[in-house]
Amino acid sequence: MKILAISGSLRKKSYNSALLKACQLLAPDSTEIILFDGLADIPPFNPDIEASSVESVLKLKQLLALSSGLIISSPEYAHGVSGVLKNALDWLVSEPEFVDKRVAIFNTSPRASHAINALHEIIRTMSGNIEIQACLTLPLLGSELSYEGILEDEHMVQQIREALDVFCSFG
Repeated sequence: MKILAISGSLRKKSYNSALLKACQLLAPDSTEIILFDGLADIPPFNPDIEASSVESVLKLKQLLALSSGLIISSPEYAHGVSGVLKNALDWLVSEPEFVDKRVAIFNTSPRASHAINALHEIIRTMSGNIEIQACLTLPLLGSELSYEGILEDEHMVQQIREALDVFCSFG
């Protein structure tokens, strides 16, 4: 099983990216988690441009088409989803690769409820299927933890494995 993972942050020391890297290393044996690294390369959404004509969008669509599911982890900026993540999702609106795709939403800040709620609304509107039991909130904000630090915390490792096991069991 292949799972696509997208961090909504471009920060070098992003907690969201660290969480997804930890997920990649903790994935069940039969699962490969592919981290999408092209978010910064996606141009502003323009409905006059065919998605298939933009290399970075085409790569995202191809990875999504090959995946059984999608994990999204996004920071909250000004009570909303990060602009780069929302932009990438806008490119996928009405694209067949997203329709009925299984999605888990991960959160690295328990107080980031606005972005999480917005992501739920966006995913539902785009006809994605959110696996609520596989969604995860880990309190990483302010922890200074890298993915290695996450992997050293037994409680966090257990929570990540449980979320991934639930998500992968639907595939």
